[in-house]
Amino acid sequence: MNKYNPLFFICLLSFVWSFTSKANAQTEVHPYQPGITQEGITYFLPQTRLHIVVRAQRESYTPGEYAPYAQRFLDAANVELQPYDSWTLQNISVVPYGVADRTQAYTIKVNAKTSAPLVELAPDGRLLSINTNADALPILETPSMKKISKEKLVGNNYKTQEILRAGSTTARAEITAQEIYDIRENRGLLAKGQADFNPKDGEQLKTMMAQLDEREKALLSLFLGTKTMEEHVFTFDVTPQQAQQTIDLFRFSRYLGVVPADEVAGTPIQLQIADRATLPEVVESPKKKKEVEDLRYRIPSSADIRIVEHQKVWYEAIIPIAQFGRIEHLGGVLFNKKFNTKVRLSATTGQVEKLDLEQLTK
Repeated sequence: MNKYNPLFFICLLSFVWSFTSKANAQTEVHPYQPGITQEGITYFLPQTRLHIVVRAQRESYTPGEYAPYAQRFLDAANVELQPYDSWTLQNISVVPYGVADRTQAYTIKVNAKTSAPLVELAPDGRLLSINTNADALPILETPSMKKISKEKLVGNNYKTQEILRAGSTTARAEITAQEIYDIRENRGLLAKGQADFNPKDGEQLKTMMAQLDEREKALLSLFLGTKTMEEHVFTFDVTPQQAQQTIDLFRFSRYLGVVPADEVAGTPIQLQIADRATLPEVVESPKKKKEVEDLRYRIPSSADIRIVEHQKVWYEAIIPIAQFGRIEHLGGVLFNKKFNTKVRLSATTGQVEKLDLEQLTK
């Protein structure tokens, strides 16, 4: 769980009270003007950003020492002689989160009769709550890599003295192949109970079979090579700017994995954003109203978010986007000596998630 910086838990009672007061003793909120210091707390409304998490697997192949002899001695066809990487795109997910919108800054100005004593801000200045605890900020996944394949057996550790003493690579490969055939024969004899040394019980038979399997697998790797698997996580952060928008996130190549969008390798992976325009239009009054000084919050609009590769859809969801919506006012009359008002805002969209109004008794 994220911990908020104590500097952002601000007791407004500790501020110097304004010498001017209004008749209704409201909490005043002014648009932030750079260079003008006011007695209060400047906060930002959020804009929504998309945290895109891409998971892909890389299979790395290393040819064996005796790969050129696999067909000749083991009758193994189509054995690769050169190392290679093979990538597979697993899945793509999207996590929306909020960041401060520097174009939407306001200052809470407190006077002596206000009842807004506690404001909680995010580290970047977004308003999270008033008179109540805010929700924890999301923890975003970061790029990473982890091995997911089992530890590979090293064929060299299983070479016999006869193999090591052979005078040429061809001879060593031939002796190794014969060793593999001997292991298979011994395993068959053990299974039939015809081996020179038969196990005394089923558990010992199981152990002996496992040892033969391990030895065969290790020696086979000298011909067939080895493969390792890794899971890679890539992340991209995008701030929607336009109601209809298509963004090239990256390109994906089977041999190179995730590459920049301006590369020529691979196929493009695109982010498609389409505002659903879910909010009704505001009818403007012909008379210009005086700017109301009260608390600002956002009502987001929903948007269709899709991530596609040609006709294949990797991700599809409807996500509220703060900057596609509009800014509303929460009456400052709620914050006075008559009420204890608790407000919690969404850290991602700035909309009101909780509003509790408790009338105070004298």
